[in-house]
Amino acid sequence: MKAKTTTNISVRQICFIMLAYTVVGKLLTYPTALSFFCERDLLFPALIDFLIEGIIIWGVAFLCSRTDKTFFELLKGTIGNIGARIVFGFFAVLFLLAALVPLFEQELYVHTIFYDTVPPLAIFVPFFIFAIYAGGKRFQNIGRCADLCMPIFVITMLVIFIMSCGEAKWDNLLPVLKTPAKDIFGAAAGNIFRFVEPCWMLMFMGRFKYKKGDAAKITVSYAAGAVIVIFFLATFYAIYGGLAPSRTYAISRTSLYFSAIDTIGRIDLIMLYVLETVMLFGLVLNIQLAVYAISECSGWERSGVISLFVNIALAAVLIACDGFYNSVYNLYNQWLWIYFLIFTVLIPVLAWTLKRRQR
Repeated sequence: MKAKTTTNISVRQICFIMLAYTVVGKLLTYPTALSFFCERDLLFPALIDFLIEGIIIWGVAFLCSRTDKTFFELLKGTIGNIGARIVFGFFAVLFLLAALVPLFEQELYVHTIFYDTVPPLAIFVPFFIFAIYAGGKRFQNIGRCADLCMPIFVITMLVIFIMSCGEAKWDNLLPVLKTPAKDIFGAAAGNIFRFVEPCWMLMFMGRFKYKKGDAAKITVSYAAGAVIVIFFLATFYAIYGGLAPSRTYAISRTSLYFSAIDTIGRIDLIMLYVLETVMLFGLVLNIQLAVYAISECSGWERSGVISLFVNIALAAVLIACDGFYNSVYNLYNQWLWIYFLIFTVLIPVLAWTLKRRQR
């Protein structure tokens, strides 16, 4: 017998999240990292990750057609209340880890591109105030933010692509598949921490009313986001070629050579300012889901207080590790990818067995 669905978010909003937030989380240092490891073959590790995660997202979304229960309820019906709380504790850690690297990237990006005369950490005081407030909100707020961000995302990305494509030299991407296979798969595995979308989908289970075809809509939205990222990676490398590994914050680099900039200045910064809004909402989503996971894990429903402690912890790590971004990235790339692989690939696949083994 199906549980009664708590409708907190719509399929339309989930589609917007899978499209817009998937893209904006991969526009800063991800292209640079792939260029460093794979050079002109940077598209292939991205394709591997997107293909695997896209199949898993479809599987989780389709599972929602078979049950109205939340993921926590499925876990509790299979491994018991304590087991479900433990698993959600690990998911809370996952979402915090997923928020940490983007926080470092945003600090460096915003300080370098927008506010280079302001102390770096001072920039993030307003962000954490906002994140504390937003983190205490639940799924209705996540959906409304997605509705707000979608038109902003479409307009800004379209303008940035128009300003960028004219300078691309597509032969920079040739010849392909000259990078050893181990390096391509290594780059795919080492950067999987940027692909937590299947975990978003797990948290959305039981929070929307599934209708026929919704799994396809969600998967197609994710695929559209993947196409945008792939095209952006190709454009970035086509512009810079062998210099791409040294061009950090890729989204701020691709439109630099637009012809009108020489005449009227960096008009692309207007688009980057606006797109930053979507980036911040995408970053806050992981914090919101971490708060939700901690609430389910602990049974404590005061999400505002949980959000306060979560953001204080993130701010403390950001301050303690300020200036050590490369070390943090290497930790994720060399070791923590295993943790992400388990929770973004293996556990979503095992969710189907939870449906079959409910008590």
